[in-house]
Amino acid sequence: MLRKVEVVPYNAEWPTLFQQEATNLATIFGPEVVAIHHIGSTSVPRLWAKPIIDVMMEVHDVERLDAFSFQVIELGYIPKGEFGVVGRRFYIKGSELHRTHHIHAYGTGHPEIELHLSFRDYLRAHNDEVQRYGQLKDDLARQFPTDIAGYMAGKDAFLKEMVRKATAWREQG
Repeated sequence: MLRKVEVVPYNAEWPTLFQQEATNLATIFGPEVVAIHHIGSTSVPRLWAKPIIDVMMEVHDVERLDAFSFQVIELGYIPKGEFGVVGRRFYIKGSELHRTHHIHAYGTGHPEIELHLSFRDYLRAHNDEVQRYGQLKDDLARQFPTDIAGYMAGKDAFLKEMVRKATAWREQG
């Protein structure tokens, strides 16, 4: 069975769903957690998104998270290890075909932390880019309804452009 690519209008409940999950994760990981952030498209008001809440955890030592696998599984997550990004721990909640949450966990100082936050904050401050990105995602979801790789490839050039703009914007203060 193929994973359906679904993009929906912004849902005002997404921040609440994030906060509920952040509370659960803070309880599990306790003092290992430095910060928990809502990232990805569901963290940007007005942006169309796949209805998957992206959670980014900044932790003291990402390797120590492996000791919490049982508790994370009990919460409904599937641990995926680094999943293509060195120094990350990645978890999906739900199933391979129907996910509700992703956790991206990084140790303090990992460069992906600032990239994710810059990207989110740039979009929050630039409604014109939100409109462009939302339209692109909707178009790609229609073009690739069961091809997540095609959908992701279609976003690649836009994402690189946004990361470049977001990084420059953040550096300007």
